[in-house]
Amino acid sequence: MPPAIFIDADACPVKDEVYKVAARHGLRVTVVANRFMATPREEFVTFHLAPEGPDAADDWIVEACAPRDIVVTADIPLAARCLAKGAAAIGPTGKPFTESSIGSALATRELMSHLREIGEVTGGPRPFGPRDRSQFLQALDIAVRRALAEAARSAT
Repeated sequence: MPPAIFIDADACPVKDEVYKVAARHGLRVTVVANRFMATPREEFVTFHLAPEGPDAADDWIVEACAPRDIVVTADIPLAARCLAKGAAAIGPTGKPFTESSIGSALATRELMSHLREIGEVTGGPRPFGPRDRSQFLQALDIAVRRALAEAARSAT
């Protein structure tokens, strides 16, 4: 079974890039969100409307993803849960989440959350730009090639 790509889509700025890469490699894409959004009318793209509620879309993605699948998300806890299932996880800026980096990412997320709660940190992430888009395309292509190679090895 070839890998699939899942998009945590509510605030994802790279959906179009995912569609292009998936079409080139013949992969299925599932777009998951808590509200309806338009998706391309292509056979390889499906949309899943998750129920309202905290983490409902995340829970659905974790349940649906399998080893070698690829999840596109900026949500660090979701990335950690997907990695635990054997899926790859990539942020929209092209940063891959890995087993060796996820612990640090979770800890940093908690620290920043705590600092915001006590009023120490203001502002948010830097604006998403063309360089981020380029890095994402490169990271996604690497992840897809790796997943396809692993799928081919396991089929023999």
